[in-house]
Amino acid sequence: MTRAELPLHRRTIAVTSYEEEGGDEISVAAELCDERPWAEPSAAVVHRMTLTVRVRLADMVVVAADADMRTFPHAECPLVTPVFDGLVGRSVAAGYNRAIQERFRGVSGCSHLYELTRVLGPAVVQAAMAANARRRDAGEPAHGPRSTAGVLNSCHIWAPDGVGLRKLDAGWLPGTGPRPVPELSTFEPPTDS
Repeated sequence: MTRAELPLHRRTIAVTSYEEEGGDEISVAAELCDERPWAEPSAAVVHRMTLTVRVRLADMVVVAADADMRTFPHAECPLVTPVFDGLVGRSVAAGYNRAIQERFRGVSGCSHLYELTRVLGPAVVQAAMAANARRRDAGEPAHGPRSTAGVLNSCHIWAPDGVGLRKLDAGWLPGTGPRPVPELSTFEPPTDS
C-alpha cells in the first residue's frame, strides 16, 4: 500500500503564553486549525478558532476569556462563542477538567472550542511555572506556595512519593538546566559506607 503524497487532514493546535503587565496575571492563547491540504486554497481551511484566557497567578482563576471563530463551516457556528465566557471565574487547578466537560462538551458548546479548553488547562499550568521561574531568576518571590503545585499527581514523576518532589527537597530549582533534569542521586549527598 502506498501513501498519498498529500495528507487527508491536518490539525494543528498552537498555544502561546504571555506575562501581563505587573506580573500578577498571564494570558494564554490557543489556536486550532483544521485543513485539507489537497483541497483548493479557498476551501482548504475548515476550522480556524482561538480561545484566549487571562489567569490570575495567585489563585489560578480565569479572569477573562474570549472565543473567536475565524474560519468555520456553518454561518451559525459563531453563535456559541459567548458560552465560553463561562470560563471566567473557573479555577484552572483541581477540578478543571470535570468543570469544562460539564459546561462546554457536547451540544452545549462546540467540539473544536471544547478541545481548546482542554488544551488550555495544562498550558496555563506550564505558563504559570514559567512565570514563577522567571520571577525567581529575577530575585522576586514566586506566586503560590510551591512552583509545581499545578503538576502534582499529573504523572509518575509528580506522584506524592515521586522523584520530582524528592528532587525539589534535595535542592533542585525548577526552570534551571540541564534538560533532562539529572537523576535524584546527583542531588543527594553521597552516603558513607
